[in-house]
This record gives sequence, structure tokens and C-alpha cells, in this order.
Amino acid sequence: MAAGTHTVTNQAPPLVGYDVYAADAALTEAVGRYVAPERHDAARAELSALGRAAGSAEAQRWGAEANAAPPVLRTHDRYGRRVDEVGFHPAWHRLLERGVAAGLTGAWNRPDGHVRRAAGFLVWTQAEAGHGCPLSMTHAAVPALRAQPELAAVWEPLLTSRVYEPELAPAAGKAGALAGMGMTEKQGGSDVRANTTRAEPAGAGAYALTGHKWFCSAPMSDAFLVLAQVPSGGAGPGGPTCFLLPRVLPDGSRNTFLLQRLKDKLGNRSNASAEVEFDGTTLAWRVGEEGRGIRTIIGMVAATRVDCATAAAAVMRQAVAQAVHHCTYRTAFGGVLAGQPLMRNVLADLALESEAATALALRLAAAYDAGTDEELAFLRLAVPAAKYWVTKRCTPVAAEALECLGGNGYVEESGMPRLLREAPLNSIWEGSGNVQALDLLRALRREPGAVDAVLTEIGRARGADHRLDRAVKDLLTELADLAGVEARARRLAERLALVLQGALLVRHAPAAVADAFCASRLGGEWGAAAGTLPHGLDLRAVVDRARPVAE
Repeated sequence: MAAGTHTVTNQAPPLVGYDVYAADAALTEAVGRYVAPERHDAARAELSALGRAAGSAEAQRWGAEANAAPPVLRTHDRYGRRVDEVGFHPAWHRLLERGVAAGLTGAWNRPDGHVRRAAGFLVWTQAEAGHGCPLSMTHAAVPALRAQPELAAVWEPLLTSRVYEPELAPAAGKAGALAGMGMTEKQGGSDVRANTTRAEPAGAGAYALTGHKWFCSAPMSDAFLVLAQVPSGGAGPGGPTCFLLPRVLPDGSRNTFLLQRLKDKLGNRSNASAEVEFDGTTLAWRVGEEGRGIRTIIGMVAATRVDCATAAAAVMRQAVAQAVHHCTYRTAFGGVLAGQPLMRNVLADLALESEAATALALRLAAAYDAGTDEELAFLRLAVPAAKYWVTKRCTPVAAEALECLGGNGYVEESGMPRLLREAPLNSIWEGSGNVQALDLLRALRREPGAVDAVLTEIGRARGADHRLDRAVKDLLTELADLAGVEARARRLAERLALVLQGALLVRHAPAAVADAFCASRLGGEWGAAAGTLPHGLDLRAVVDRARPVAE
């Protein structure tokens, strides 16, 4: 006899089979705002195709499989020869292949390339976040490589290609390549000037490296940008220098790249992060001037920091979409959850955070596309502020969104625990909170043009909201007094990011969104947890705007 006690009712259907891009009003409007009108249709078509792929059951299955089967390190073959390879689940390769084919490593050479790529990155990494690391590193390596034109001529076409070739082979024999990065070491971490890896001239323009890297990102990439110390007393000044280290040398032999172990990380489980040793036979080629490696590689670091903010926005968007979707279908205490005043307050609060993050991330991408002196100066200050604040907000948003699903959200099958484990990552990678806040202070002290550019951007919203105007006035007061500023650098980064977000939302978002953001984040009518927005706001409109609509 069939059991009659297990009829499933009052469960939200899976959020699947929808266009992740088209269902995100904040993102689609930002793309429409920054992409040239004559390219709107093409951008919309390519991003919707990627959005449908990201929302498909197939991509969701790939993401789950890649996370359930983390990469495996294989140091030696059966005969004892070193191979130093990392094996990935087939789903990982499918995700990367689709991301590369979508142009997520090729922003630098096409019109509106950074906005279109940032939007695609935000969409596609919602299917699975881990493979975003090699996509980001490959994209970000281009500006650093351009410091050495002869290397850029070989590698840039491969890094910006839409062909994914996972096999390790010489660059000359590949149609596409990926890049990783190795900066930090055990004794220094973010203090890369304390690095001890050495580089000695080895003839024919090559250098031999000896040392280690504590975190080497994407270890199965075709090439890596690394920092090493060149001894003084040679032809150049010596000091920290940037190098390109290929996994396979031009003659087809494997470069010495001794993988010691893979990191067992909190989240980002599908992606490999490794410890690697260089034994004195590891060959690399100089990128940029000797002794100016930090300045050379900072172009890569800046681009990856923008991606950290964008990736955090992606995690937030997916978390909010899942929470709103669940609460749209789930009933409790006599009504649909999303229609109940307290839950609506929580969902609206989360939606504000997500939209503000998306707006700021796309604004950074648009500045890269513009490429003017003023926009580049804007990035110098806006990037550390955005990287600091947007990534900090990701973890509480993911945790609160999980709670919206109740016990269902705490179960792995919901996907919410994976989002929560991913959430802290982007705040740590590419320089954690203090590093970003101190970088912001350096820009304030050394680059007055950066302050002017940011204030010009904020000034475009002047007079539109009295709470924003008051917040700008308070920010100017803080900027005018830099005595003892290091101890309050985090507060300054936070306030700058919030004012930038408020200015963008006041100018571009619906009135309900801008009003709620300014009242809470800038006007002080907000508590310490989500769901504490003040009375009198149009929260229904905020939640409706954030709702993902299935096809």
C-alpha cells in the first residue's frame, strides 16, 4: 500500500530555466546605460544567450558537479616522473569553455568591452563561482603584459581568444590560453616587498627562478605573472621585478613548476589554489622594467580587484534571487511570505544591497571602457573603495538570504550553503580589507586628480536627495582632515563607497530604490541587521524589481 503521508505541498519550485541576465533589472539597465546605442541590440542578444545558459538546468548541474568533485593534485606519474598536474571534473571544463567562448577573457580590444564582459561575468559566475578565478586572471593579465610588447604580441591574442584549450602545450601551438598569478609568499602575504623568490639571468633573455609562492592561482594555466627579486649589481637596478612564467617552454618541454599541495579552502571548492616551488631551473621572462615589478603587476591587480567586486555582486544577486523566488511561492502564517510586511522588509533590504553593488561594479567597468585621464583617475580611488565595501557586504547578504529559506536554505541541495561559503572570498583575495583601505589612503595623498574625479562623479547627483547631499558634506569634512586617518581608513572607504552607490542610484534607479537606499544607508534610518528599513518606503516595488521571472 502506498504511503499517504508524504504529499509534497507548499514548496517553491526550483529557480531554473530562466534568463539570468534579462531577469536582472539593475544589470540590464546598467548595460543599456553604458553601451553605445548602436551596440545595444548585439549586447542584449549575447548577454541574454549567456543568461539563458546560466539559468539552465545543465549549467546548474555543472556547477553542483564541479563543487562536489574538487580538483585533485597529481605530482608524479606511475614511473616516478614529476608531472605536476591538477585534474578537474569534466563539468569544470564545460563551465570554463562556455565562459571563454562568451568573451569573458577578452574585454580589452572591443568597443564597450569591459561593460559587456563585466555583465557577462556577473551573469555566468552565478552558475558556479570557482571557475571565475582563471577567467578573471586571464582577463587581467593583459594590461601587465603590455609593459613588454614582444611578450604581449605572443600572449595577448591567446589570452583574449574565445577558444578554450585545457591541454598544456607551447604557446605557438595553441589557439587559446589561460593565465594565473603568483605574488604572495609565506613570510609576507600581502606585503609583497618581503618576497624572497630570486631571479638570476639565464641567457637568451630568460631568468632562472628560485623560491616559492604560498598562493598560486589557477595552477593549470598556460602562463603566470610572478614577482621575484633580481639581485642588485647587475646591468639593471635590481629589486622586485615582474616575470612571465610559462608552464611549457617554447621547445615543448615542461617548465619546472613544482606543485607542493592544493589549498583546502572554506569555499570556492571547484577551483584549485596551490603552493608552488621554483628550484633554480624554472625559467621566466621579464615583464616591464627591472625593479618595478609591483608597478607593472598592479595593472593586473587593479583589474582583478574590479572582478572581486563584480563577483561579490554576482553572489549577492543569486542569493537575493533565490530568496525572493522562494518567498514568492512559500506560504506561512496565512499568506505568501513575500507579501508579509516583515519578510518584505528583509527582502527589500537585501535587494538594495544587491542593486547598489551591481550599479557600482558596472560603473567601474564603464570607466575602463572610457579610458580617459579623468576616468582612470576615478578608478584609482573608486576601485579600492568598491572592492572594500561591496565584498564586505556579500557575507551578511548571503547569510540573510539563506535564512529566508529557513531550514531548506541550510541544506546543501538548496545551493545556499555554497553561496555562503563563497561569500567571504572576494574580500580576502587580491588584498583584504585593510589593504584596500590603505590603498585608498595612498591615492588620497598622492593623486589629487583621483579625488577630483570621484567628487565630479558624485556631484552629478547633487540636489537630487537631501540625505545624499548631507552625506557628501560629511564625506568632504572627513577628506579635509587626514590627521590620524589610518585608524579610520575603513570608515572612510565605507563612506566613500556608500556615497558613490547613493549617487548612482539617485541618478539611475527607480525612485523607490533610491529613496530606500538613501534613507537607510545614508540617512541613518537603519539597524544592524537586514529587515530594519524605516516605515513609509515603497518596499513592494523594491522587491518586485528584484524578483527573477522564469520563462
